[in-house]
Amino acid sequence: MRNSKTKQVIMVLMLVVVISALAVGCSTNKEANSAEDKEIPVLSLGLLPSIDAIPFIIAHEQGFDKEHGVTLNIETFKSAKDRDVAFQADKLDGISADLVALAIYNEAGLDVKATSTTFGEFDLLTGNDEIKDVKDLKGKSVILSKNTSTEYTVAMMLKQAGLSEADINVTEVPQIPTRLELLKNKKSDAAILPEPFVTMGKASGLQVLSSTKLAGVNPFILAFPQEVISAKSKEIAAMYAAYDDAVEYLKSHDQAEYIDLIIKEIGYPETLKDEITVPEYVPAYQVDVKEVEAAFAWAKEKGLLTKDISLEEVISDVVFKK
Repeated sequence: MRNSKTKQVIMVLMLVVVISALAVGCSTNKEANSAEDKEIPVLSLGLLPSIDAIPFIIAHEQGFDKEHGVTLNIETFKSAKDRDVAFQADKLDGISADLVALAIYNEAGLDVKATSTTFGEFDLLTGNDEIKDVKDLKGKSVILSKNTSTEYTVAMMLKQAGLSEADINVTEVPQIPTRLELLKNKKSDAAILPEPFVTMGKASGLQVLSSTKLAGVNPFILAFPQEVISAKSKEIAAMYAAYDDAVEYLKSHDQAEYIDLIIKEIGYPETLKDEITVPEYVPAYQVDVKEVEAAFAWAKEKGLLTKDISLEEVISDVVFKK
């Protein structure tokens, strides 16, 4: 009897030792993993909730960023104004921006460079059945945000249709959701919109007259201050490697596997889940010099840019050559 109790006591003691060892092991592993995470450098990105943000979001969610030696800290802003406030307060390393904004930054004396183009898109929509083409906008009202890439995009579309900005009546509405509501309620003849508002508009019966893709205009960029480029060149290169991995992931996986994440992060209504078309992304590449020249020429015409800025001053070769 005594031997039996002794054996039970010994077994309990052994079990306690094993459990304690496992607990210490788990704690040690957690501490090691935590220390390892802390050693991975962080790159903070300020993105707008649009389609050009999707590969970056996938890169982080799938862990491609850490695989390449960087942690992407992605902050999403509802407006370019809020993004710029954080950027100018040095709370962000880089931002999704556009060529018009790039001109304005450098006009203000900020040494900011484009490190690549991004995969954004604006669409020009109408709810007026009499308007079948961009050329039909002559004398009509168009909603946009002045002195921004939306105005620049509309200007390029009008030019291709043989019109100028003087041929339309501009209604300035910076808030994108408000633009859509005004257009749906027949308060304007057309409006320039990004996703997810394009899909929402088409679901409401609005028609697409043109888009940056159809017009061959791409003002969308990722931008970093030169100071950050110099200090975090390896992290930026790692970010783009993770971005390219995300592009491959999007190509090789069914949309159903990641669409819920896109709905959450970009802001598509759940009801339009079956209407969402994810673009065919391509690996990251540097902005086209001709795109920069065209956007900066327009910015000069509008008085937004008065300085003579060389392309070397605004296009970085940290990863991609000009």
